Amino acid sequence: MKSIPVDLLQQKTSIGLQIKVFRPDDQHQNKKEISDAHRDDHYIFFLLTNGSGTLKVDLQDIVVTAGQLYYILPSQVHSHIKAERAEGWFIAVDTALIPPYLRDVFERPLDLQIPCKLTDHELKQYSTLLNLLLNEFAEQRGDEYHRAIVRTLGQSFLAMAASTYDLLNTTQNTHSRSAEIAHQFKSLLTIHSHTIKSPAAYASKLNVTPGYLNEAIKKVTGSTVSYWIQQEIFSEAKRLLYHSDADVKQIAHELGYTDHSYFIRSFRKASGMPPSKFRMLNRK
Repeated sequence: MKSIPVDLLQQKTSIGLQIKVFRPDDQHQNKKEISDAHRDDHYIFFLLTNGSGTLKVDLQDIVVTAGQLYYILPSQVHSHIKAERAEGWFIAVDTALIPPYLRDVFERPLDLQIPCKLTDHELKQYSTLLNLLLNEFAEQRGDEYHRAIVRTLGQSFLAMAASTYDLLNTTQNTHSRSAEIAHQFKSLLTIHSHTIKSPAAYASKLNVTPGYLNEAIKKVTGSTVSYWIQQEIFSEAKRLLYHSDADVKQIAHELGYTDHSYFIRSFRKASGMPPSKFRMLNRK
């Protein structure tokens, strides 16, 4: 069975972090078609200093422009960035190097994360740090001092990125208690979506009533708990339908459905079409 490819960071570096600069004269920027959808076993960050770039993340088109920071989570299926005379930074980081309190920020949004606009001062700070990181990474001495320096600079970048996105999340959401509940719910949903599909079960894990959980999630996102459970499940279903050759029954089983007919009915209700039609239309 064809599955979605997974890009492994350990095949590229032994220190858990990789950094590159991309420029307008890079050959890959001239490619018009790139059918290379995959997942990563690590985080990826893009910071553009000039030009723009487009990529598809979980079947959604994302445009990153000069002065914007963007990241991709390990679970998300995406293409390589297709740049339009772009300059900037590419940073890949092993999840094991990202402390839980920073991962909480990056994994907090219930919906797909968006590019974050930096101020001129922030962009200058990021560029200074990333130049240091790039110079140290390029040394490739292989000793423990080198490894420690690279990882420490990488941690500084991650803390800056988390601070940037945390400020964005705080600005967008003034309901602090509801935001915390939504964050905890998202964390649980990421872990348990294949096995727990009941709003009441998530409310129980959070020690709140189903009504309170639903009210908090609606206040923060505008949508219900049931909607986000379906979004998590069927986003993964769409990834598998589009990028793998697993049949519908196999996909239903992988997502925790013992009755694939029920999965088909639920998918149709959420997406407006059965899984087979989604695959046929999107693979044209």
